[in-house]
Amino acid sequence: MSDSTDWSKALRGVDTVFHLAARVHQVGDSGSGLDTAYRRANADATAALAQQAVAAGARRFVFVSSVKAMGEASPERPFTECDPPQPQDAYGRSKLAAEQALVTLAGQIEVSIVRPPLVYGPGVRANFLSLLKLAAGGWPLPLGAARAPRSMVFIDNLVDALIACATRPHASPATYFVSDGRDFSVAELVSLWRSEMGRPARLWDLPAGLVQAAARALGRADAAQRLFSPLQVDSARIRRELGWSPPVTAEAGLRKTVRWFLDARAAGAI
Repeated sequence: MSDSTDWSKALRGVDTVFHLAARVHQVGDSGSGLDTAYRRANADATAALAQQAVAAGARRFVFVSSVKAMGEASPERPFTECDPPQPQDAYGRSKLAAEQALVTLAGQIEVSIVRPPLVYGPGVRANFLSLLKLAAGGWPLPLGAARAPRSMVFIDNLVDALIACATRPHASPATYFVSDGRDFSVAELVSLWRSEMGRPARLWDLPAGLVQAAARALGRADAAQRLFSPLQVDSARIRRELGWSPPVTAEAGLRKTVRWFLDARAAGAI
């Protein structure tokens, strides 16, 4: 996927484009050319796809951006769409650049931009799966002080929101945050998961500074930030303008994810 990809055959007869593909964080990502690599894949390629969608006569372009276009933490209150974006890494900057490119095309095609926080559900990978594995291990975890609230969105809820963007009238361009509507801290997540697994929470109230210092020493300062820094979004706009609400509660989504995890582990799939 690049700015030279020919999408003409795929776009033939298409009314709405849902664009979710992106270059995401990869192990070993570093170097002076990182911003360029992300921008080419996530911004330039997105703009090219949207331009070709316009040429093909598509009506609407629904783009899945990321909360990282805003930044890494919301220390004072949940992010709203009116807050100034302050992306902190190459991925976030490339997503914001893609949003900006789409806004310039909004007069030619209806543009919907959705900024999800962490997306989870059956099949989840990366840090969410790693934390699930730690919770399943049963060992005491030094996460009792990880009480910073963080927004998430269950995969079914995200899909439902994208369909709402494609089918319900609203202004163009429009940018929306989506979430389950209930935010959890890492400590609350582990407690809920272990309860679902029939185990006690077993969380130590180790000082956050000590855990963060250890994480920095191990080269995982970014992971520590996610444990102890709030990252919340306010999804009031999409609820107000599109009449959208998440069809699955956060508790139900988390329980479905835990059940998937336990079944997959029992089958040796993870």
